[in-house]
Amino acid sequence: MIIVMKNNTPEEEINRLMKELTSSYDIKIQKITGSQCTVLGLIGDTSSIEVDDISRDSRVDKAMRVKQPYKKANRAFHPDDSIFEIGGRKIGGKDIAIIAGPCSVESEEQIVGIAEAVKASGATFLRGGAYKPRTSPYAFQGLEAEGLELLKIARAKTGLPIVTEIMDPATLDQFVEDVDIIQVGARNMQNFSLLKQLGQTKKPILLKRGLSATIEEWIMSAEYIMAGGNEQVIFCERGIRTFENYTRNTLDLSAIPAIRKLSHLPIIIDPSHATGLRYMVEPMCAAAVAAGADGLIIEVHNNPEKALCDGPQSVTPEGFSHIISKVAKYAAVEDRHISGVR
Repeated sequence: MIIVMKNNTPEEEINRLMKELTSSYDIKIQKITGSQCTVLGLIGDTSSIEVDDISRDSRVDKAMRVKQPYKKANRAFHPDDSIFEIGGRKIGGKDIAIIAGPCSVESEEQIVGIAEAVKASGATFLRGGAYKPRTSPYAFQGLEAEGLELLKIARAKTGLPIVTEIMDPATLDQFVEDVDIIQVGARNMQNFSLLKQLGQTKKPILLKRGLSATIEEWIMSAEYIMAGGNEQVIFCERGIRTFENYTRNTLDLSAIPAIRKLSHLPIIIDPSHATGLRYMVEPMCAAAVAAGADGLIIEVHNNPEKALCDGPQSVTPEGFSHIISKVAKYAAVEDRHISGVR
């Protein structure tokens, strides 16, 4: 249930109503002070609370039950868009965050060179895989702990916050210590044990959509993290599995307006993994920005033909620069801008 307070209701009256409710019912209340009004989100068994009785309270504008099973991620509980500041960069709002880097960290020279190049073109975060989930057990699995150390070197030299994927809860302490945004990959979207542990951290979480996950299942995974106390969750649409096999996956751009209607959390788009085809990355970036995405995550490699992982979908630093210059123009039409491009 949510309760929307009347505008200009004194803070002491809002607090008094909260105390009345928590003393009468076995519930918790999340207070959200928005730009237009204050909303009280009632979490717990609200079946015995009469909506009409609450609505008649002189301090209340309206009260309603929330039908969706997710609460903390629900826009009804949090009408304003969430904006997260990470390492001096923002995700959400009018800024369009750009996360760029190679699928896999291969060497210090490679990751530092790419980091410097993408930063010069407008990237605001550096991505790179240290631990790699691969379909084949014989494929390159990443440099693991060494890869994390190389990402830290690249961050020290460029100032770009780093984004990388966690695979094993056993490495969580290391990720909390070393990583700026912890990525949960598509295969782990419903690893609820991992999600619960991430909910105990204070680190921003980039939550990729599962290969066959519905929108509600995806939001419920975010709810697992938020229910543990960590409300810094960022959705990432990276393509879903359909009957089409021309592209690697099918990029679901309709997820952008759907998430923006249902949730207050930011959503970014991964056109590289979604399409698996280098030439599609630019038009899909443009389409994502036009649809209202809060950011893009783009795979960039200095020599895609010799990349140890996902070369066909990786763009060169020069190609990345071209994409960002084009996307910046599309963004300007909507009075938005890429954080690293002025």
